[in-house]
Amino acid sequence: MMRKLRILAAVLAAGCASIAAAEPAEQVIQVPGFADFLAVDGDGIWVTNDGRVERWTRQGRSVAVPVSRPCGAMAVLDGALWVADCKEGGLVRIDTARGERTAAIPTGIANPKGELNVVAGAGSIWVASDQKGVVSRVDPATNQVTASIAVSPGTHYLAFGFGSVWAVSSESATIQRIDPATDAVVKTIKLGKSPGFLAAGEGAVWVQEQGDGTVARIDPETGEVDGRVRIGEVLKYGDIDTGAGMVWLRTTEDQTFVAIDPRTMTVRKRVGKAEGSGALRYSEAGLWTSAHDVHTLTWWPDPAKIAE
Repeated sequence: MMRKLRILAAVLAAGCASIAAAEPAEQVIQVPGFADFLAVDGDGIWVTNDGRVERWTRQGRSVAVPVSRPCGAMAVLDGALWVADCKEGGLVRIDTARGERTAAIPTGIANPKGELNVVAGAGSIWVASDQKGVVSRVDPATNQVTASIAVSPGTHYLAFGFGSVWAVSSESATIQRIDPATDAVVKTIKLGKSPGFLAAGEGAVWVQEQGDGTVARIDPETGEVDGRVRIGEVLKYGDIDTGAGMVWLRTTEDQTFVAIDPRTMTVRKRVGKAEGSGALRYSEAGLWTSAHDVHTLTWWPDPAKIAE
């Protein structure tokens, strides 16, 4: 009897080991230079780098397009990649199919140090274009600025969601809601210390409060803060995105990223080792993270299972 139990235990252990071995692990890709901000494009990812933007897949680099100094988070809309150029002070448009630069729009860039977002929404491209407090709206049909919207001084960070543009100023510690129908700010609220990158999804707008180590939840109906999740002492740099029922936060301290449950407002899981600052983007197949200090991209498969 004991011998049969030992055999059964060995079979079960072998089966568990096979299941564990079958679970896909993250894939680390070496990327020379300074791989930083990300934009998902099909099965690949666009990455800002030194003097260029590149498209990478799990099989390697497929395209490199020269850009003087690409900076900030990028946007993909209707077959075009939109990139802020902090040296030229405007937007660069790249045809994603051909991997060719097709236009440059002199919008101005609010934060030439490079921490900002270019976003797509309401048929337009949006970028913070002046440190004094301006968001520019660009029509991709004409490559022309069609509106300049007055916002809080020091606004650099944007997201589009719930029919609005959301604009964050670290300097003024505010988030503002811009109505694309009127090209005007319709709501302004105060945030915590040094707010930064933000994302719209999973029922809310989520903002890094970098100086407080928290992520604030903004109710898209009222535009008010209705909750906060404590992550650590600070949340300097990093990135944020949503998908698969989670809020995904790229961190600099303690781990690579965390998964936040938007229903319980708790950290569901802390994943990976600390590897300095970088970006993060969600896709259904997997999460992408960058780590420019160690010159890598990492693909984390099956986001739905990561936070289990």
